[in-house]
Amino acid sequence: MSLVTILGWVAALVGILLGLPQLVHLIRTRHTEGVSLIAWQTLLLLNLMWAVHGVLINQWNMITTNVFALLTTVPILVLMCRHRGLSLVRTLLPSLLGAAVVVAIDLGFGAAAFGVAALVPGTMVNAAQSVELIRSRSIVGVSPAFLVGAVLNQALWLSWALLVPEVGTIIAASVAIVVTAFNLIWWAVRRAGTRAFFPYPERQPVPELAEG
Repeated sequence: MSLVTILGWVAALVGILLGLPQLVHLIRTRHTEGVSLIAWQTLLLLNLMWAVHGVLINQWNMITTNVFALLTTVPILVLMCRHRGLSLVRTLLPSLLGAAVVVAIDLGFGAAAFGVAALVPGTMVNAAQSVELIRSRSIVGVSPAFLVGAVLNQALWLSWALLVPEVGTIIAASVAIVVTAFNLIWWAVRRAGTRAFFPYPERQPVPELAEG
């Protein structure tokens, strides 16, 4: 087994497990403060479009990662919708439509165009979480293990893509690793006592997630 193959499957394993710490954290703390709904909607879009891209370039590590990642992404969105009183259908629909658009670009214009198109949701998923970490009055709902895993995940995929080489992943992961690193650093800054910048208006106390 080559180094490229091993690295690809290690990246796949990290990607599969990436959302698990956040899901466990939400279930354990029963709070979603500091967790960006937009980020997880975008992650659903990314899981879907990268799974299809993996099919198109015949990369089973990419397919496996994103198909199994849906097993944590979707439950997290369900919990957040339940907690915040949102419609699940309306929450999922933009992700499904967005994935369809990016897949159409991949089919029509190839991997390079896909990589450029993937920059938009790829940056949005992490930038949305950045905004939440900066502005949210509380970040108790954010899993630090998830933030660490996000940086590691992008580093592994970038390393794999450089060795293959796979231009779509190189373009997307190069930007994503910078933003995920910022999120991890800023979470640590907030935990050290830094208050929110441009905080959201004061909200009513957030109820705990219902059991069951």
